[in-house]
Formats: sequence, C-alpha cells, structure tokens
Amino acid sequence: MKDKTVQITYKNQEPIPFQIGTRFSEVLRKIAPTIESEIVALKFNEQLKGLSEEVTESGTIDFLSFSTPEGRDIYRHSSSHIMAQAVKALFPKTQLAIGPPIEDGFYYDFAFERPFTPEDLERVEEKMKEIVEADLPIFRKELKKEEAISLFRKKGEDYKVELIEGISDPIISLFQQGEFIDLCRGPHLPSTKKMKSFKILNSAGAYWRGNEKNAMLQRIYGTSFPNPKGLKDYLTKREEIKRRDHRKIGRDLDLFNIHDESGPGLVLWHPKGALVRKIIEDFWRDEHQKAGYDFVFTPHIAKLDLWKESGHLEFYKENMFSHINVEGSDYQLKPMNCPFHILIYKSHLRSYRDLPIRFAELGTVYRYERSGVLHGLLRVRGFTQDDAHIFCRPDQLEEEINQVLDFTLFVLKTFGFTEYDIYLSTRPEHFVGSPENWEKATLALKSSLEHHGLPFQVDPGEGVFYGPKIDIKIKDVLGRAWQCTTIQVDFNLPERFGIGFIGEDGNEHRPIMVHRALLGSLERFLGVLIENYAGAFPTWLAPIQVMLIPITDQQHPYAQEVHTRLKGEGIRVQTDLRKEKMNLKIREAQLAKTPFMLIMGDREVKENTVSVRKRTGENLGAKGIEEVLKMIQEDIQSRGLT
Repeated sequence: MKDKTVQITYKNQEPIPFQIGTRFSEVLRKIAPTIESEIVALKFNEQLKGLSEEVTESGTIDFLSFSTPEGRDIYRHSSSHIMAQAVKALFPKTQLAIGPPIEDGFYYDFAFERPFTPEDLERVEEKMKEIVEADLPIFRKELKKEEAISLFRKKGEDYKVELIEGISDPIISLFQQGEFIDLCRGPHLPSTKKMKSFKILNSAGAYWRGNEKNAMLQRIYGTSFPNPKGLKDYLTKREEIKRRDHRKIGRDLDLFNIHDESGPGLVLWHPKGALVRKIIEDFWRDEHQKAGYDFVFTPHIAKLDLWKESGHLEFYKENMFSHINVEGSDYQLKPMNCPFHILIYKSHLRSYRDLPIRFAELGTVYRYERSGVLHGLLRVRGFTQDDAHIFCRPDQLEEEINQVLDFTLFVLKTFGFTEYDIYLSTRPEHFVGSPENWEKATLALKSSLEHHGLPFQVDPGEGVFYGPKIDIKIKDVLGRAWQCTTIQVDFNLPERFGIGFIGEDGNEHRPIMVHRALLGSLERFLGVLIENYAGAFPTWLAPIQVMLIPITDQQHPYAQEVHTRLKGEGIRVQTDLRKEKMNLKIREAQLAKTPFMLIMGDREVKENTVSVRKRTGENLGAKGIEEVLKMIQEDIQSRGLT
C-alpha cells in the first residue's frame, strides 16, 4: 500500500507523484515551499483538508492562507479548541459545549458553576500561550458512535454526548491536541504553534442551543491572527467601534432610549432624535413624490385571516407576535405592510393604462425577536420600514427595477454611502409559487444589476419564501457592511389575493408586484448613521446646526438678533445664555456634535460679526452675519457630499 503512488496537480503545473500516506504538509513543502509559512489548510479535490492529513488518492490541490474565508475559519476554529483546552486545564469541572469560528474571531460555550471573571480570562489567555509554545500536534481520529458516546460520558461531558446522539453518522470525527480531545469535523491547524497572535476579548451568558428554555452557559469570545499587526489593527478598530457605539452616543446626545418599563426592543425617540428622524422622513417623502409614488397609511393590526391569505402565518409565524381576540375575531399585529397595499390596489378596477402603480408608506411593523438578539436600534421588535410596493405589467418589470436601483443609489449617496456589498438571493428550499415564475423574477433582477454595472454575488437559497430579491449592504467608514436596501419581485401574492388589471385586449391579467425598502428600517438606518458619523451628523441632519455663544450678558441682545436672523432662514439654532465660561460652552457644544458655534463678544457686536468655530475645533475667525449664513446654507444644501 505504501508503495503506491498518486498524482497531485497544483494550479496549471504538471502532476507530481506522491506516495499514498504522504502528509499534505510534505506535499506543500515540495510543491510550494515559498508560501509554506502562510498556509493553514488546503482544498483537495474541492474538499477541505488539514495539513496533517494523509494523501489517499490522486487529485488537484489548492492551498489556503488566512486571507481566504475558509483558511480564516480553520485558523480560528483551532484557536477556539486551544482556548477550550486552556479552560479545561484551569477549571477541570467545566463542561464543553460548542466553539465555532465567527466573523471576527471565535467563541466557546462552557457550563461552569459561575460566570468567568476578568481575572479568569487573563489566566485563560496565559494558559493558551503555554499550549501554543508546547507545539502540540493536532490530529484527527475516528471512533464508532457508541465509543465516542462512552468516551465523553466518562469525561462527564454531557453536552458532547447530546451532540453525538444527534449525529446520524455511525463514525464520529474527533480532534486531539495533547490530552485534550474534542468532537469536531475539522479540519484544523497541524499544530498549536501555528497560532501566532490572539486575544481573549470578553465573556457573556448564552443559552444552550440558543433556546432560553435551556441551561445558561458561559461564552468566552476571542480573536486570532497570523501576525501581531493583524491583531493590533483589529483591536484598534474594535476600540473605534466601541467609541462609535450608537447606544452610548444615543444616550450622550439624548437621541433615544429603550426602557424596560415599556418593553425591550421598543424605541422611545427623544426630541433631538425625533427631529433627526423627521428630517429623514421629510427627505424620503419629498423624493418619493418626485419619483411618482403615491402615499398610503395602513393600520397596525388586521384580522388573522389576512395573514393566512398572504401566507405569512404559514411561513413567518415564528417571527409574529401572538394574536389577540377582539369581539370573537382574532387579530394580529402586522409584521409586514404588503397585504394592506394589495387591499388598496383591489379597491378599484385597474386598467393596463393605470400601471405602474407605486404605493409608499413609512409603515411601523412588529416582529418577535428573541431578547438575546436585541441590540439598540439595530435589532428591535417594533420598527418603521420605508416600504413601497409597485404593481406593474410584465413588460414594465425590468424598467421598474432599473428605476428602483437608480433611486436607491441616489438616496444612499445622499446619506454618504457609496460602497456596497450586493447579493442576489435565489429560491429557498421552502417557497410558494411556480419555479418558472421564480426563474423569470430572478433573471429580471440579475439583468437590472448587470445593466447598472453593479458587481454582485449570488446567494443561493436566501430568497424570502415568496420571491427572489436583491439585498444591498452599505459599507460605513470602518468598512462594516449593514443590510439596508431590499428589492424583491413577487409573482405569488398577486396570485394569492387574486388581483388583476384589464389589458389592452379587454381580458383580465395578473400584475407583477415589486416589494422594496431603500433604507430598510428607520431605526436600523439611524443606528448605522450614528455609528458611521460617530454622532457628528452632516449639517443638514444635525438636530442643532448652530449654537450661539455670547461671552457675557452684554451680548445677549445681539445674540437674540442673530438668532432671529438665522431661524428666519430655516437654520436650527440655539443660544447658550447660561452664566458659564465661554470655553465650557464651546466644549459642551463640541461634545453635543453641533456643526457650528458662533461666538460673540464686545468686538463682534461692534463690528456686526461673529467668531466662527467648527465642532472639529477649527477656528474660522470673525465673519459677517450674511457671509456666515451663506456658508451654513451651502453646507446644508451640499448635504456634506462636497
């Protein structure tokens, strides 16, 4: 057996013979020695493999570094095992649950008698360093299912036993490093020494299998990189993300709050936050009116039968609140606006000449989200969608999607977003409607994206149950992607509700429905805006655009004159008349992220000027009132895009 050879092909090179049983690490050393230090795993015949595994057949090979998504996941999955080994060494009574890689690192869930303290986490990190330095080989082994259950039962690992019992495969894959062994499909790094730079971040509670009815576990988060620079850059970015946290900024700027008394996931907008929201809503309404949309308003609840007819009760029930009974009829808080818009469409006989019809609504909806996933404005239970539904003829579909994409790009650019990740989500496993109509809808979306020259990725099976969709994720100043725009073609709901239009031939035809939201939800979008700008909104969005700061009481009358002049021009202005020092007033206005501060003392009063400062600390010096007014108005009109 050991004398048999196989052929391995790397890229476009000639196949190279290797003996069966050769480790992939040796293959790497021979085929691509210059990149050996960068490689963490590989693909062999399109299957993920670890470097310590052996060659068993001929095939093609592709090596994976940390820069690839698969390589990064393998690197961090191995990191989670090293962390679990450290925890078990320090706290032997701990039980292991699960420990996957995540977008920016990894975590592991443990059953422990108490929450882990910061001091515990420091000890875990030190122990991890010892395990890394020990250079322990990481290797795969297989056991029969019964043997694996027996092994973990003897170790007192109840959660591992439960996981194995749920596996249908008779052979169980395990990975071992030193005395530590864990249930895992792998692959992994070849050795603990391969993990170079890492950091334990924090701990939190987490329910077993994500179900609040199950036991509460202790989750430890960490991150890892193949070099110190990567780790340092990540930790710097993490601190910047903390600084921009919209929940903290929202409190500091008095924009919004969420109170336990009113319920988790339900936002209370304070005056300043409500003002920012109004500015966004006014812009949204003005631009929709220009774009040929008609505004509608719909109720917050409807009879349960409406959601049965739409299919939401069947396909979306887990995200809907429990229904309520009123006078013998069951009613449901709305999770969507679309059924109401369809009923408005049905209220008249429609002709082909009437189409397209575009209904738009800032409609508040309610969706049940588990308390563990609620997160400030970004994940809530009650939110307002900038919703619209377009009813069009089949020959109008592609043009309508093109117009929606044009509108989307204009709106997002207005708020300062010009970089996106775009996904075309296709038919999921559970869907309604015919495959033929799904194919037509998908092709229409794809054609529109290509027409605009927008790069996109196909996201197989991620369409909503009633239609394929385009998802646009905007990128903020830190490069983070946020789900915003959704454009979805729907052949199904018009069929379910039996809506139609009279065609040119005098017969009834079925319209096509396009669901679209440009900003997504106002709550989420405002959360993203706060973090993108760190609370320092462009002047056109700032709740207070100008703060007037008289140095002494003697300038109060002049300050009132300037206040009246600016307010008369539509500027949002406040005057700080407190008996405080000028520097304190300036500092507080800067902390409030006020774009402009106009300071006035005796000299400014005499010369009919103001001393202009920006929130950045830039001092523009003394300027005449009309010059300042023009400067502020130009800044507002540019919306910060110049």
